[in-house]
Amino acid sequence: MSFTDKVKNKAEEMTGKAKQGIGNATDNERLVAEGQAQETSAHAKQAAEHVKDAGKDVRDTFS
Repeated sequence: MSFTDKVKNKAEEMTGKAKQGIGNATDNERLVAEGQAQETSAHAKQAAEHVKDAGKDVRDTFS
């Protein structure tokens, strides 16, 4: 995973957490749900990047 991808995914995750916090503070259920979805999306992207990195490691091991 490139550094840029890590930063983008972490920023998306933090934005989602912030939306959840603001939504909880203002009793805005839509904002909480939007934040949860954004955070989940960031986690999925991070997991996909980890799988891709693991695949590259396996390929490099057998090369």
